[in-house]
Amino acid sequence: MNIVKKILRFNEGRDPVRLAMKYQAMRTDPFVFLRGTCHLFHARLPVTSELRKAPAVWTCGDLHLENFGSYKGDSRQVQFDINDFDESLLAPATWDLVRLLTSVVVGRQSRSLGRRVASSSRQLCEVLLHAYVQALVDGKARWVDRDTARPPVSDLLQAVRGRSRPEFLDSRTALKGRQRRIRVDGHKALKAGEDEQEKVRAFMTGFAREQSRPRFFDVLDVARRIAGTGSLGVERYIVLVRGKGSPDGNYLLDLKKALPSSLQGHVPTVQPAWPDEAHRIVAIQQRMQAASMAFLHAVRLEDTPFVLRALLPSEDRVTLSQVGRPVARLQQLLVVMGQCLAWAQLRSSGRGGAATADELIAFGQQAKWQGRLIDLAHACAEEVQTDWACFAKACDDGVVPLSGGGSGA
Repeated sequence: MNIVKKILRFNEGRDPVRLAMKYQAMRTDPFVFLRGTCHLFHARLPVTSELRKAPAVWTCGDLHLENFGSYKGDSRQVQFDINDFDESLLAPATWDLVRLLTSVVVGRQSRSLGRRVASSSRQLCEVLLHAYVQALVDGKARWVDRDTARPPVSDLLQAVRGRSRPEFLDSRTALKGRQRRIRVDGHKALKAGEDEQEKVRAFMTGFAREQSRPRFFDVLDVARRIAGTGSLGVERYIVLVRGKGSPDGNYLLDLKKALPSSLQGHVPTVQPAWPDEAHRIVAIQQRMQAASMAFLHAVRLEDTPFVLRALLPSEDRVTLSQVGRPVARLQQLLVVMGQCLAWAQLRSSGRGGAATADELIAFGQQAKWQGRLIDLAHACAEEVQTDWACFAKACDDGVVPLSGGGSGA
């Protein structure tokens, strides 16, 4: 298999400016490469008995260390949970686990995760997996307790809880008089063309008519959003709306095109017939999260499925730079991640073909698959390192385009 050709083919048709940013990020190290190649990971994943025979659950599909974070739900309460469901579908319970464990191994190898403490990558995997199994066997779909959470999770929760709306708006918009405009900085946002702005405004007008407070969704500005790694280059917008009034009651929304899951065609489970990809993403997210993100909707923009939600700042996600020392901080984070995954699977159990809670409890009580899954994660991590080296060489040789050729507006 020509890894580079497969990556280029998968990303065909994306916005060249943001796609170049994706490739530049993937060139930096194997962990970012892992984040940007979910499709490659699942295409090359050997479907062992551990991956094939585990009970079916609703999955994130692209679970790794940086797909957890804090956000506000519709109730405005701050949550910490899995926060990316673009690749979600029905799959054996071990599929999310093996990608998450692989990210632990790759993170330790490429970002020195845990290097300064006496913990091997296998020990770190065991900490996470033990927490997952214990939470699964407990059989109760809990959530992160905001009052007892410890760093770095408590830090993220506090940052979101303590951030004022004017402060957040000032970080993403420029204020001229009493009117705000999205800050087009080439880092978090790019200018949207006139056709794009008109398309988004027309959609939001129709969307607003169906809401109880239509004026809330009056559009003030539109820009192309830069965020994430795997989805960079996919059609995506930041939408600044009136909200509760200008200038400090405005809201920022995220409008993102919904694509088929990268797991599709690889998992051995039969999928439900969804109306479209946006309905798949939103329905599974609502099943798995303790509280869904604010404004979460499956919508259609010129007959193309999109997901609309409140804008989730990248800084509210877990990043590897936040962890590593002391050892208690790293281990606590891995424990919470393992628990969140188990709780999400229990919360969505018994729905639409997913295994029941009793089946998941019985699965957690089996010991044989656990060590084998860690072995598989290490094998996958070695393959990621090899693939990244091949990709990095192609970037250096000019085979992979690292320039978007202009603003793309």
